[in-house]
Amino acid sequence: MSVERPALAFEDQDLIPAVAQDVQSKQVLMLAYVTREALERTRETGLAHYYSRSRDELWQKGQSSGHVQHVEEVRVDCDGDALLYLVDQEGGACHTGYETCFYRTLDGDVVADRLFDPETVYE
Repeated sequence: MSVERPALAFEDQDLIPAVAQDVQSKQVLMLAYVTREALERTRETGLAHYYSRSRDELWQKGQSSGHVQHVEEVRVDCDGDALLYLVDQEGGACHTGYETCFYRTLDGDVVADRLFDPETVYE
């Protein structure tokens, strides 16, 4: 079944949150933000692109670490103000070396595996 192409709410804000989820395991890997340009680059290349609010720039996930996200599908929520990237993740998704950015509980317990040492990857 196909429905009308959803409108994205970039008009209300310059950034839309995008959740990256592993297409196989269904594990939530990270939350980041996208601009129109980031979304266009993602669609053009098949690799996840985001917008860094702290650096104020567009970036490709894994550009410096090699831990890229191959985007299998992009889904839009019902309000058009959030995206879901279904990805095939190479290596860890988190810059701290963990497989997911959601590697801690609220109490501080580590519940995910560390896949790489960020000091050696981001020298």
